[in-house]
Order: sequence, then C-alpha cells, then structure tokens
Amino acid sequence: MPEKPQSGELFGVPYNFEKPSIGRMMSAYWQPGEGMLVQKPFGIGYTLNLANWRSWVVLGVAAALYYQQQRASGPSEREGDEEPVEVVVDD
Repeated sequence: MPEKPQSGELFGVPYNFEKPSIGRMMSAYWQPGEGMLVQKPFGIGYTLNLANWRSWVVLGVAAALYYQQQRASGPSEREGDEEPVEVVVDD
C-alpha cells in the first residue's frame, strides 16, 4: 500500500503532518520578505508571520479587544458570582 503524503495542498489549503522540529517551528513564524500569512509548520492552514509588521498590528488589536472585554465584564461575571433569577410561570 502506498504511503500517504505528509505535506501538500488540498483545495488550495496547505497541510503538513511531518514530525515538527524546533528549527522548522522557529523558522516558520519568522520569514522576512514573505507576506502576513505563511504556511503553518504543523497542521492545516496558515499562521501569522511575525517578521511582518501587519501581524503585530493584528496581535495588538486582538489584545486590545480582549482587554476591553475583560474590563467590561466586571469582576462578578469573571468569578461566577451571579445573582439568582426568579422565574414566574402563569398557568
């Protein structure tokens, strides 16, 4: 039985299931001269290229939105202290 390919493209989406190495993982996320998205070192799809300034903008916006959500939710929702709700059912 022929071996299945460990890397390639399927419907235009790259995949790579080869055993990851430290060098390949490090070089996959830092590729100067490439675009904002690069192929993932392991798995299916794309990931951010940290050598591209646009990736840092995306990460900054995501961090700001997360911070804003955490501040808006308040301490009671984060700790799970919710007041009981009374439900009235008319027959």
